[in-house]
Amino acid sequence: MNFVVLAILFILSGFSMKYSDDYFDVGHNNKLAIIFGIVCAVASALATIWDAGSAYIFIAILIGNLLALKVDGKHHIATLIVYVLICIICGIPELSIAVLIIAMISALLDEIGHEKIGSITNNKYVNLFFEYRCVMKVVILLLALFGAFGFEVFLLFLLFELSYELAGLVYARLN
Repeated sequence: MNFVVLAILFILSGFSMKYSDDYFDVGHNNKLAIIFGIVCAVASALATIWDAGSAYIFIAILIGNLLALKVDGKHHIATLIVYVLICIICGIPELSIAVLIIAMISALLDEIGHEKIGSITNNKYVNLFFEYRCVMKVVILLLALFGAFGFEVFLLFLLFELSYELAGLVYARLN
């Protein structure tokens, strides 16, 4: 898959994921939360079915959120259903179970740390590390450096994360 197309999918996925969450959590608008969730699901699923490196990231995020019990709204259920259906219908690339487990654990640690670390420590560096969910960023970088997938997958993941953060700023400014 072309890097530019994957970059667009990662950006669209990150942006719409955050918008979906903000419309649900802040704006209390289930309809828009579900619409943005479905956009996220389609973008994430297309990246997943077209690129193994992308599949590691999006499957890990999905399972990490499920294990952290963060699938907690109608928008998450709609997103989950659309994502899984597309992946089942179209198929996903062959993946290393070991690499997938490592990525899933990093996503789970990010979700748990993001929610709990502030009540455990006042260390500003540790809090920032988990506030911006850096465990998975470090792990994806290491997996890329050790050859589990190309370095461009790490760059795509950074685009996803940047667009997620940008969406939060845009949402706060417009709403």
